[in-house]
Amino acid sequence: MTFVLVHGAGMGASCWDRLVPLLDGPVVAVDLPGRGRRAEVDVRGVTLDDCARAILDDVEAAGAGEGHDRIVLVAHSFAGVSVPRVMEPLASRLDHVVFLSAVVPPDGSRVIDQIDPSVRDAVRACIVDGVYRQDRAAATAMLCNDMTTEQTEWTADQIMDDSAALLEEEVDLSGLAVEVPRTYIRLAADHCYTPDLQERSVGLVGGDVHELVSGHMAMVSIPEHLAALLNSLSTSSKAPAATATTKGK
Repeated sequence: MTFVLVHGAGMGASCWDRLVPLLDGPVVAVDLPGRGRRAEVDVRGVTLDDCARAILDDVEAAGAGEGHDRIVLVAHSFAGVSVPRVMEPLASRLDHVVFLSAVVPPDGSRVIDQIDPSVRDAVRACIVDGVYRQDRAAATAMLCNDMTTEQTEWTADQIMDDSAALLEEEVDLSGLAVEVPRTYIRLAADHCYTPDLQERSVGLVGGDVHELVSGHMAMVSIPEHLAALLNSLSTSSKAPAATATTKGK
């Protein structure tokens, strides 16, 4: 089983570094265009199609899902709008798709219109010349409310510039029609994508639901609990039927 991890807005593949060693299988941690291994791309011109292409390119380069291998595809936060774009081309390779506090707005809408108004104002304040550049203090308030000082500083160091245009682009969720087992992981202490907004996304994603007691960056604050859940999902083509709550602290 290969885990393909797709990060959210203002992050790169490095945000998964504390989770990767705990997963039971090879890992492909994708850097979307404009950050990490793809830092040479001007982030201001990045589209959701570009994000989808980066995911597919990394899957192909790693040979993930070929032969007897299968893929557990994990979408965190803003990746909820890029991962559905690759579900159809990867359908034959997918074992499970996991949405981790993922932003999944209604088809044809814009992400900026679907987030909490207080967070929306903070996001807009971080946009300069087409670049979404998060203020360190504001980002830690949204992302690190449940973290230790060390975890908070580490997370703040991972923050990268992102494309403001992605927030305004209409989303295409047609890939959700692909018949593949899926799970939405709610994060009960999330101050960035709040539980009520997560519940709206749950309704669009379908599948099974689990809940972890964590803020937005569960891969940093409770990596052991998140890894245990992801590893359990990868052992079967069907996630456990009952909604489960795991206390992460």
